[in-house]
Amino acid sequence: MRIASYRWGDRQHVGLVSADGRELTPLAVPDASRGALTLIESLARGEGLPATSGARLPVQAVTLQAPLPRPLRGVFCAGRNYRSHAAELATTVFRDAVAKEEWPIVFTKYAECVIGPHDTVRIPKSITEQIDYESELAVVIGRGGRDITRSRAMDHVFGYTIVNDVSARDVQVRHQQWDLGKSFDTFCPMGPWIVSADELDGANTRVRGWVNGELRQDARTSDLIFDIATLIETCSRGITLYPGDVIATGTPAGVGMGFNPPKWLKSGDVMRIEIDGIGAIENRFE
Repeated sequence: MRIASYRWGDRQHVGLVSADGRELTPLAVPDASRGALTLIESLARGEGLPATSGARLPVQAVTLQAPLPRPLRGVFCAGRNYRSHAAELATTVFRDAVAKEEWPIVFTKYAECVIGPHDTVRIPKSITEQIDYESELAVVIGRGGRDITRSRAMDHVFGYTIVNDVSARDVQVRHQQWDLGKSFDTFCPMGPWIVSADELDGANTRVRGWVNGELRQDARTSDLIFDIATLIETCSRGITLYPGDVIATGTPAGVGMGFNPPKWLKSGDVMRIEIDGIGAIENRFE
């Protein structure tokens, strides 16, 4: 099952995406402005899928939006969670930000920075000169809970989507923490839809990222230092997770700051991220 949030004409809709990703069937969701969130919450309560509410449409005829336009309270993010990425950062200013062997690095992105899979990312030029990209698989929680054990964690996964954890590296360094440098408006492209967990093996799928057609990132999620179940266990320790919460699992090697000299994003650049089994997002930076 693939669930998308989209605009057609002057109305917002939630619908099912066909297996080939070419068509959408609208669903009778009470509040489509929340994207897939209302649907995920109703499924968590044991309710079935709502009825269809119109004819199928070609995906090309609509404007795709983030499947969760405003996550409940931001996005939980895992930092430095691919072995390859940890190795490339060992020679950067973040070389001391090493995760202890038993604990992941976790930070947040504000909910308001989420945009759609093809929306424009705005560069705050007066604030930063070091804009970077991070191609990431994101986990969407389907059943809430607190103190979730690793052995039961995957039972709480609704599905997966793609995010670009856009980052202002100089702002991260300036404030000695990551929230501000990760949360400028438009700094979290998401989409193109959510793929349910029964259709994707999040533990072993391919993540790729291109800048202006140049392949920069290419890895499998099997390279994660802390797997998805461990991230869910960590984020739920003493904190209740709710249906619709999002956990971004980290980025592989090939980020801009990992090059010598660094390859920062600039106005006019186009970043494309593709994850096998989900699809692709592509955003222009201005």
